[in-house]
Amino acid sequence: MATVELTKENFDRTVSENPFVLIDFWAGWCRPCLAFAPVYEKASEANPDLVFAKVDTEAQQELAAAFQITSIPTLMIVRDQVAIFAQPGALPEAALTDLIGQARALDMDEVRQKIAAQQKTASGEGQDGTPGTPEG
Repeated sequence: MATVELTKENFDRTVSENPFVLIDFWAGWCRPCLAFAPVYEKASEANPDLVFAKVDTEAQQELAAAFQITSIPTLMIVRDQVAIFAQPGALPEAALTDLIGQARALDMDEVRQKIAAQQKTASGEGQDGTPGTPEG
């Protein structure tokens, strides 16, 4: 599958309609971005069941700002509408292949449980639903 160009108009639909989306935040003037492009394209050909998308941070500044992209290239992986990975830097082919394998292997039910537990802790509740103690 060819990479999909994401815009603020199609971003939500793409992420909600596809269970596994890799997103490359890039810009045409960025040399590391241009060096990463063929690696990303090759990975997309090797994983036709996944959606590989690109966000041109120059053309889609609102989208880049919404995800607090401060360094490019930045790779993000979204599974079941949960961002499970986001990291700046161009990955070598072997590292990208390994990362995709790790992301595929994640138990998303477990990930959602961890997120829920973190949100409870952040809101001041303990794991058992009782008020948490302030951290200090």
